[in-house]
Amino acid sequence: MAASGKLSILARQLSTSSVTAQLVKPPVQVFGLEGRYACALYSAASKTKALDAVEKDLKSLQVQLRNPKVRDLLINPTTKRNVKAAALKEVSAKVKLNAATGNLLSLLAENGRLGRLDGIINAYTLIMAAERGEVVCEVKTAKPLDDSQRKQLEAALKTLVKSNETIQLTAKVDPSLIGGMIVSIGDRYVDMSVASKIKKYTDIISAPI
Repeated sequence: MAASGKLSILARQLSTSSVTAQLVKPPVQVFGLEGRYACALYSAASKTKALDAVEKDLKSLQVQLRNPKVRDLLINPTTKRNVKAAALKEVSAKVKLNAATGNLLSLLAENGRLGRLDGIINAYTLIMAAERGEVVCEVKTAKPLDDSQRKQLEAALKTLVKSNETIQLTAKVDPSLIGGMIVSIGDRYVDMSVASKIKKYTDIISAPI
């Protein structure tokens, strides 16, 4: 079966509406298996006008994923799929998750893909950011950015997006970078870290002549 056909079936399984199963195209393209699930979820949530409700559900679930017991339930291969599906259905009912979110969890459990949930949540977050005209940007540096550095960076990043878009900047610290930074903005990735330069020159030096 063609990929488009599979996605239509997935969207129909996720949707609780009787409207057409045709996919609603997201405002930004996301890739991989996680991206396909996120796009199908976006389509289902769009049809039921539940985009924000589903995003809220997923953010809560991502917090729950940090709990070792919850994470073990989701990724433990020895736990039967129907047990996972039943447990998630019960959780969905108790915390009053949106129907589209609950359907996604059940579908992932049945397909043995709950381990992909965190990636699906991240992909859906990217889609929703684009829906609001936001561009998600992550910057990793060896040391924390001060206010002046952050403002300068934000000003530089704004030149890379459209005038009607805003930057959603997340700054992370990774001492292994030594210096410089790694920037991910939308689907672009730039590695300007000292660590990558050292690796590059080390590879050149160690290469056979």
